[in-house]
Parts: sequence; C-alpha cells; structure tokens
Amino acid sequence: MRREALREYLASALWAMPTAAVVLALIAGSALSAVHLDSTSPFAPLLFQGTSDDARNLLIGIASTMVTVIALVLGLTVVALQLASTQFSPRLLRNFLRDLPNQVTLSTFVATFAYSTAGLYTVGISGGQRTQDYPRLAVSGALLLLFASLVMLVFFVHHLSHSIQVDQVMKSVERATLRAIGRSFVEGDPDHLPPAPLPGVAVLPASRSGYVQAFHHDQLVAVLAAQDLLAVMVPMVGEHVVAGAPLLRVWGREGGAPSARGRGDVARALGQSVRIGYERTMEQDVAFGIRQLADIASKALSPAINDPYTAIQAVDHLSSVLAALAVRRHGTQTAADASGTVRLYVPGRDFEYLLDLALGQVRRYGANEPRVVRALLRACRDLAWFGDADHRVVVRRYVATLMDDVARMVPQVADREPLLAEGAGVIETLA
Repeated sequence: MRREALREYLASALWAMPTAAVVLALIAGSALSAVHLDSTSPFAPLLFQGTSDDARNLLIGIASTMVTVIALVLGLTVVALQLASTQFSPRLLRNFLRDLPNQVTLSTFVATFAYSTAGLYTVGISGGQRTQDYPRLAVSGALLLLFASLVMLVFFVHHLSHSIQVDQVMKSVERATLRAIGRSFVEGDPDHLPPAPLPGVAVLPASRSGYVQAFHHDQLVAVLAAQDLLAVMVPMVGEHVVAGAPLLRVWGREGGAPSARGRGDVARALGQSVRIGYERTMEQDVAFGIRQLADIASKALSPAINDPYTAIQAVDHLSSVLAALAVRRHGTQTAADASGTVRLYVPGRDFEYLLDLALGQVRRYGANEPRVVRALLRACRDLAWFGDADHRVVVRRYVATLMDDVARMVPQVADREPLLAEGAGVIETLA
C-alpha cells in the first residue's frame, strides 16, 4: 500500500523526474570530466575545438539560455493548466501533471542547466588558477544536451498545443478510465447483499478525513479468518469519509463483538489495506473518470459556454466507457478466505448509478437541445448490444425519463415529435 501510494504521488509530482535528471546530469558530467582524449584519438575531430575561455563562455551561454527556456516552459504549462481548469474541469489538472512528455521536457531542460553550470567549476580552472587544459568530451556533452533541449522545446510546443484540445483531453480520460476498468475493476453481485450485523458489532473508525483511494483486502481477510470474524466495508472506493466516522463494521460469525486483541489486529490490518487521501484518483475509482467526462459535458452545456457539440463528443466517449461497464456485473463485492467462507463485504456501485453519473446531468441540462438528445439516444441504442437484460432495463428507464424531459422542455413540435419517435424506437430496441 505504501509503495503504491508513493508511486501514485510521484507520477503526478512535477519535481520528481527533473530532480532525478539533475542528479544524473551531475553524475554524467563528473564521469565525462575524468575522460581525456588526446589528439590521436579517432573521436578527437568530434570534440569541442575551442580554447578553455571559449568553453567557459559556451557553458555560461547555455546555462543562461536554459534559465530563460525553463521559465518559458513553466509559464506555458501554467497557462495550459489554467485553461484546462476553467474550460473543461478542475479535476483534469491531475492528468496534466501526470503527462509524461511534459515531465521529460522539463527534465531535459533542468538537466542541461545543471550539467552546464557544474562544468564551470572545472573548465578553465585548476587549483584556483586559469588553465588551458579542460575536459573537451564533457564540453561536447553540453553541446549535445543543448541540441536535445532544442528538439524537446519544439516537441513541447507541439505536444502542448495538442494536449489542450478538447478531443485529445476527452480521449485521454477515456483511455485512462478503460485502463482502470481492465486493471482494477472487481465485479460484484447486485443480488448479494451483505448480511445484517449480529448484536455486538464493533465499528472501526477512519483515522483521517479524505477520499478512499484504494483498498486491498488480502491481509484484512486473512486476519478476519484467523479471528473467525465477518466484516462490512462502509464507504465505497471514491467516497469521502470523515475522521472518526465508521470505516469498517466487524462482528463474530456466531454473534458477539470481537475480542480486544482481535479488534486491534483487524484495526492494524485495516490501516494497511485502505488508503485515504485528500483527492480522488483513478487507481481503483472508475467513477472518477466518468465524472471527468460528465463535467466536460455539463460545462459545455452551461449558458456561459453554450457548446453543445463538445457535450455530444463527451457523450460519445462516455458511451465507450459504459459499453465496457455493461458487460460486467455490479454491486456488492465479496472476499472469501482460503476455505471459501465469505469474510468481507465491500459495497460497490450498481450500473444504474454509473449510467446516471455518466448521462444524468447531460439529460437534465441538455434535454431541450435536439442534437444532444439524439447523441444520448444513440449512446443508449449502442448499449443495447452489451450487457444482459437487467442492464437493458436500466437503460430503458433512462430513455423513458429522457423522453419525458423532451416532451416537457422542447416547445417546437417540429423538433419534439421526431425525438419522441426516435426515443420510442430505442425503447423498442432495448425491450
């Protein structure tokens, strides 16, 4: 759990990779400074041919140039973050911070600066006196880093201009959400409800306030099996919990509260199995990816922006996510011990909740726009090919509610009647 938390933090830490690049640049500079090639070496024509003063002036020029470039890159990055926050959704900022090309570009620039600045301590100076002997190979390395920084600068401008396009933003969120579904989604059973706790249930509170980011139950199930206990997780992954509020309910399989020792063991295992943080992540929280796409659609339909086509695009991306969810079972998840006895019940979101999370706000904000309604109907018609009869019942109820909104909110008969007819056809297809 700690390793995953550290990895998740470092992936969105804009300082981590540049710091590692600076360390590597200093090590490389120190190693190359110890290599001296004479004029008979076949690599001699490729090395820097100037004097020690020329080399120092070159390193000074590279270092000063990279300071300006780093300031430019950071300024452009801040502008991109502000644009993504105001135009799309503030929950997308984490995606930009995790963007690997941005981190690699910044790392290249700071590595070039550190390499050139560190070289000023050795080039043309020896024992506090000026000297004409200097490591030509190390200075040549600074030139190579300068050209690499030039290439990365052009690439960064290209990448940044594409990364703030709404199509690219939504496609990135869709890919991340589908990856989370394939990697961490645990199927549940909507008919498998947790048993009612027997008398003497013990409540283990949350140690801190925040969002449940991840939950790994193997160690907790092992402790429950050793103490012959049953437990129910109270919040779902992605939900907010307040410090001191119930996090886990535990009771004996035959009734009665667990012993003080057993409760302590369960509490320690729970602390190592659940990670609570100040923000939601997409590590195990599929609903967070859906929320990001739904936010883009909702903001596009607001009167301040009034961009229905962006909302339509968001619905198209949401339909891909919902199709991947429709072929899976949802509801309460269970975890059994080695003997097959169910020891832990974890609440899970059902398909109706996920469908409303994805398309509910779009329906409420865009039911008066015919093109948005047609996009919603198209998404629901596509979902008819996925999932089972229970999933289609949920989608059919959504379409019926959408048609009620259309009948109330679309005043023009020429717009309303074709939508109602198309909605009736979708309901018939789902039936």
